[in-house]
Amino acid sequence: MPEDSIDSARPAAAASGPRTPRERARARTVSDIIRLGREHLALHGAAALSLRAVARDLGVVSSAVYRYVENREELLTLLLIDAYNELGDEVDDAGAAVPAADFGGRFVALGRAVRDWALREPSRYALLFGSPVPGYRAPAGRTTGPGTRVVVALMTILDDAFRAGQLSVEGRRHPAVAAGLTGDLATIRAEFALAVPDDLLARGTLAWTSLFGAVSFEVFGQYGEETFTDRAELFGHHLAVLAEVAGLPAADAAP
Repeated sequence: MPEDSIDSARPAAAASGPRTPRERARARTVSDIIRLGREHLALHGAAALSLRAVARDLGVVSSAVYRYVENREELLTLLLIDAYNELGDEVDDAGAAVPAADFGGRFVALGRAVRDWALREPSRYALLFGSPVPGYRAPAGRTTGPGTRVVVALMTILDDAFRAGQLSVEGRRHPAVAAGLTGDLATIRAEFALAVPDDLLARGTLAWTSLFGAVSFEVFGQYGEETFTDRAELFGHHLAVLAEVAGLPAADAAP
């Protein structure tokens, strides 16, 4: 990985920061490369992304760009990290605007932030959650942290609600968690220091995957032209149902 690449851990990068004029110049160049990469992604899609084309728009020869971004795969990785972090920032900002004890409201804010960003940035959402780019494999060591920010935010809401005695599906009939899942759920609980028990953690997983399924259906045009004229209302209904599935207190999910 070239020394000029953007760090995948955004807070750490912000804390250290480029200090010398040379480091600041490199950071600006990488930022310009990512900005142009976004534009090319929107116009041509991830499969057609070309580092040479980005270099041309930057006004330099391709060999100069390789000093900052090693190859096309490195550019894709930088675009992934950039998009994951922007989405994560918007989710965090939306959650921070809701009172901490309003657990249902925090869930709705998270879901709406994901949808709003996805509809505004469909090509970047597709890079993150659409079909894999042929021949590209994201380096887990660099993308896992940024890529799990939304699910960590969701699990934090569920865990906070559980610790406050506000996460429950008591009185409802629901299937028991299969024995084969308990080990996986225990690993997740330990990794993120969660107190949520198996049944509620499994339901939270369903809320997470269903949220992104609903967003993907809309972003990728799966509803068709005439089905559901008010998709914001539909999404609000989905959020209300998913909050109930997860065991969260009711919240106003209207757009």
